[in-house]
Amino acid sequence: MNNNPDQPSAGAPKPSDGALAKAAWRKTLVTKRQQLVDRAWRNDLIQRTMRTWLIDRPDAVIGAYWAIKGEFDPLPALFRWQEAGMEADALEAQLQRRIALPVVNKQTKTLTFHTWYPGCPMEEDAYGIPKPKDTEVVTPTLIFVPCVGFGPGGYRLGYGGGFYDRTLAELSPKPFTVGLGYDFAYLPELKPESHDVPLDTILCDSGVAWPRS
Repeated sequence: MNNNPDQPSAGAPKPSDGALAKAAWRKTLVTKRQQLVDRAWRNDLIQRTMRTWLIDRPDAVIGAYWAIKGEFDPLPALFRWQEAGMEADALEAQLQRRIALPVVNKQTKTLTFHTWYPGCPMEEDAYGIPKPKDTEVVTPTLIFVPCVGFGPGGYRLGYGGGFYDRTLAELSPKPFTVGLGYDFAYLPELKPESHDVPLDTILCDSGVAWPRS
């Protein structure tokens, strides 16, 4: 009997089963994420890690995501980053910092990023996820990416749609990518496929998960 709630049960497919294993991991991890009793504590830790990690970054436009299915919400920490940039603008005439959220192109299955701000008009996309309505399209130099799970080498387990992989493969220059997730989502046996694009960094509630120092 498997007594570890962070791992698939003994009856789940083995990692060598490829797509079946990923489906089992997704189900296990999303369920655990949605049932977190210590969510506020974990979220506070990730926000602190984000704010510290961002201090030395030069980016003026950062892409993020609208949290669903129990994902960590990066927008409060990014709004504080934006506010700090407004103070820097006044003191040093730096470029105003902007936050952007992804919008799915249904034909190409890729993402474009549209400016977001608190109180921004929103509408649902084809998948029922809120997106900015009629705001400016921007090109982030850094993108925070939600992780269902993550494994060695900075590889990410997503929902299986491939939107981020296709988008990152097309963008030039490629933006710096940062995965966000909870530390229990680490999958040591996760194997990348040929189309998978590794993340540059992964942050979680226990700190920087990738790259390890």
